[in-house]
Amino acid sequence: MASARKFFVGGNWKMNGDKAAIDGILKFLQEGDLSANTEVVVSPPTIYLDYVQQKVSKGVCVSAQNCYKVPKGAFTGEISPAMLNDMGIGWVILGHSERRNVFGENDQLVAEKVAHALSAGVKVIACIGEKLEEREAGKTEEVVFRQTKAIADAISDWKNVVLAYEPVWAIGTGKTATPAQAQEVHQQLRKWLCDNVSADVGNSTRIIYGGSVNAGNCVELGGQADLDGFLVGGASLKPDFVKIINARC
Repeated sequence: MASARKFFVGGNWKMNGDKAAIDGILKFLQEGDLSANTEVVVSPPTIYLDYVQQKVSKGVCVSAQNCYKVPKGAFTGEISPAMLNDMGIGWVILGHSERRNVFGENDQLVAEKVAHALSAGVKVIACIGEKLEEREAGKTEEVVFRQTKAIADAISDWKNVVLAYEPVWAIGTGKTATPAQAQEVHQQLRKWLCDNVSADVGNSTRIIYGGSVNAGNCVELGGQADLDGFLVGGASLKPDFVKIINARC
């Protein structure tokens, strides 16, 4: 079944880049021989969404890094899925650990945001993952199942959802889950979806990995049976991102 799930690589630029730096990223994406077997999405800061959308290579989609749970209103600093639609932005990252742990977004809010984005026709990269102390306490499955359940309880259609497992302890730290560690969690997540949503959803939903993915570890990670791609942070700002996109070539 894994072969039916198209490999997916997202580049989360976080709060990085200016127009000159973005032009450099777009240049290496345009000049790189990107695999046609990989779906590629880049996620610039909100202020640059339209700039990137206008200039990005054909075949590369653009994603927002966040949006709120209602179409409009008095929510200073937020953007809505309706606004993303208006600008032709088809994807959004929701529930990233930095949103959860820096800005205090809880499981319920993330689930509401996922549900609203999907209802508005925006595809979602939904992030889950445990902190170091949770892994060390043996709570990895408890945490990621709880986070996934909140989303599952809020939505009925998974076809426009990519689930991103990002162990918080491996994000931006240089530490990476071993291929075996990543595969174990991905396999358990897929089993959870099969058992608690449906076998079809479990077998068809792409589950991608994020956490210090780079050109040196992407091929081995990408070879795991239940790992369907990557959500890449810092490495997506560098030319090696092309190697990560092509990890399954």
